[in-house]
Amino acid sequence: MTVAIPAVTRPKTHLAVLVVLGVTHLLNDLMQSLIPAAYPILKDAYALDFVQIGMITMTFQIAGSLLQPAIGMVTDKHPAPYSPVVGMMFTLSGLVSLALADSYAMILVSVALIGIGSSIFHPEATRMARYAAGGRQGLAQGLFQVGGQAGGALGPVFAAVIIVPWGQPSLAWFAALALLAMVLLAWIGGKQREISAAFMALRADSKRAGSIRHAPATIGAALVVLTLLMFTKNAYGESFRSFYTFYLMEKFGLSIPSAQMMLFIFLLASAAGALIGGIVGDRIGRYRIIWVSVLGPLPLTLILPHADLFWTGVLTVMINLIMASAFASILIYAIELLPNRIGLIGGLFYGLNFGLGGIAAALLGILADSYGVETVYYICSFLPLAGLLAWFLPKIEEGHS
Repeated sequence: MTVAIPAVTRPKTHLAVLVVLGVTHLLNDLMQSLIPAAYPILKDAYALDFVQIGMITMTFQIAGSLLQPAIGMVTDKHPAPYSPVVGMMFTLSGLVSLALADSYAMILVSVALIGIGSSIFHPEATRMARYAAGGRQGLAQGLFQVGGQAGGALGPVFAAVIIVPWGQPSLAWFAALALLAMVLLAWIGGKQREISAAFMALRADSKRAGSIRHAPATIGAALVVLTLLMFTKNAYGESFRSFYTFYLMEKFGLSIPSAQMMLFIFLLASAAGALIGGIVGDRIGRYRIIWVSVLGPLPLTLILPHADLFWTGVLTVMINLIMASAFASILIYAIELLPNRIGLIGGLFYGLNFGLGGIAAALLGILADSYGVETVYYICSFLPLAGLLAWFLPKIEEGHS
């Protein structure tokens, strides 16, 4: 049962803080994206099979997921505005370690360090985006997401122009990006007290007016459905992040740099989709955006395995543009359910992104070794059918918390 409350005045939107947050998310996810972008180099250098490639992704994703909900719970009670700076220290050490790694075990340790850095970064960064948003939550999360998605898209470009020509040691050069991110995050941390004070004043006004409370059954049902939708969405997305370059090289005979540029175009669509989904969600509601984004790509995914090279590029961009529009709405929807647990929700859903993606990568790696990469894309083409689960997603009143 949901109880409506009178409208309250929203604090202003701190656009400069949101833009800088987006830039730090770009740097964070760019450094993460160097891992799958370097897979062709690592595969040749260490004679890895697809199962081992999938295990690298799973190690990175699991390390990036397990700590996030716990960190979110702690920072909900004890905000730590400078904790993302600590996270960047882990990322920096992981990049240098990966550049110097001389064994498969060392590769796994290195990607785990990068994953831990990401797990520390996201919960508090999500809280700051919420505080700085004012009344434009979709725009705020869209800007935050567009930074992360753009960073993920740039990884293959840097791989093509730097890592492929200069090799594995060139990964250490990107530690400079971690240092830049630490400076920007320290600035954001200094702003948090001022911005959070305005947000907390609004929260106090809302409580005096009578805050929205959602029934435990409503919250539980919504979180279960959102988790299932996230798993299927991430499974499909991970098939591209981990195996798209191999698919293009195997099916169409592309070179590594050409396949990396195709992956860049695919991932760039994620950035556009994240921003569009956040802005449109402010206007038409999260529920509708979630429906469109999780079920809408189905006709395109079914056609994709049968397309030639040109239409493969067109279809993958359209698919990712639609699918990426969901995440900001899913995150805001969950925060509306539990408005006092911003860190937990941020950690949980970014953690789900990492953890579920890692599990999917390992399973898809087994399928790729057993039946071929092309078969993986044929099987994955049916995953958007899970979007029908959105039917069970309860409608909630939005924008009051």
